[in-house]
Amino acid sequence: MRRVTENLGFLMSDVSRLMRRRFDERARTTGATGPQWRTLKILERREGLNQGQLAELLEVEPITACRMIDRLEDAGLVERRRDPADRRAWLIYLTDKARPVLADLHNVASEMIEGALKGLSPRQREELIGSLNAVRANLTNTPEGKEAANG
Repeated sequence: MRRVTENLGFLMSDVSRLMRRRFDERARTTGATGPQWRTLKILERREGLNQGQLAELLEVEPITACRMIDRLEDAGLVERRRDPADRRAWLIYLTDKARPVLADLHNVASEMIEGALKGLSPRQREELIGSLNAVRANLTNTPEGKEAANG
């Protein structure tokens, strides 16, 4: 059991790093970077976030998120709209031009994940997803996880 606890964090981190690297390599063929993809994906799930909320979800500083939004806006993939509740704030939305880019990136991600899971049976894949969901839930439901989730 000790070996599992010693290696689990490293293994999860290494797999995550390798998946990001492989995805970034493939995503470049579509003209998007990994961080841009993550930004677009978050906005696809939750359009209308402000810059601070987006930075928090990306786990970057607000100025970094601002630069990312600037680049995506220059590319015509997102637009800023005034927040009707706060005239000083801007809300970020996807443009129609972003939809086909997201579709391409979904395909890239699916192919990359399929390659990563090659050799695993459907049952093993389901068990892996279930196990990772359980680990995430355990980490989210700790006092430290709740504190981190709330900023």
